[in-house]
Amino acid sequence: MLYGICNLSIAPLRAVGSHVSEMTNQILFGEHFTILENDGDWSKIKLAFDDFEGYISNNQFATIAKDTFEEIATQNIACSSEIVDFVINSKNELTTICIGSHLPLLKDGKLQIAATVYDYKSKIFNSQLPKSAIVKMAFTFLNCPYLWGGKSPFGIDCSGFTQMVYKLCGYKLFRNAKEQAAQGEVLSFIEESEPGDLAFFDNEEGEIIHVGIILNNYNIIHVHGKVRIDTLDHSGIFNLDTQKHTHKLRVIKRIISL
Repeated sequence: MLYGICNLSIAPLRAVGSHVSEMTNQILFGEHFTILENDGDWSKIKLAFDDFEGYISNNQFATIAKDTFEEIATQNIACSSEIVDFVINSKNELTTICIGSHLPLLKDGKLQIAATVYDYKSKIFNSQLPKSAIVKMAFTFLNCPYLWGGKSPFGIDCSGFTQMVYKLCGYKLFRNAKEQAAQGEVLSFIEESEPGDLAFFDNEEGEIIHVGIILNNYNIIHVHGKVRIDTLDHSGIFNLDTQKHTHKLRVIKRIISL
């Protein structure tokens, strides 16, 4: 078995091994993974954080030894906290990173990606925060543009948004809305919900295709064109700009109890 780690700011993860293939996810700096297949130009990988699989170009990551992979896996994930920040190597070269990037083997302001040691001096997120922090963290991404498969402040999709917000607060969600909907406790009514709970929405075939984070006063923060705030009612999401319902409510889930 081979192992890898992302040594770039952001790398696309694709449906098949081609630069013109659909981007299904992104890998942020410092995320590590198992290499399932390697054909010389592309590798099929499985991310350690959420088991998401896809294809990455072989010139967009570094390989690591099994013992390094296992050492990283034993640590609490340390994530960068600034919307945009940087790490610097021994050659004084900067690598820009975004919020939620992993900082593997971080100790005394130093971290290591494969054979390269970097300095990182900013604040980190590495512990579980109270449920009340979910909403505050969600506002960090307000107005970020929508991007299918994205999970950075420069482009993010609905489930990438909820996953990143929860991860920064110390909780693990799966990558896709359908998988996230299988987590947590079902709530019967909107009135039972609390800020930080998740609302899921389906299409005409009954497939869950959207997710957002519930706020106070029957509002919801979600990604529709951008990260935005709209109204949530028993029918679904009511868009305050168009004055129309845009998403049909399927289920409300509680991932974190107070």
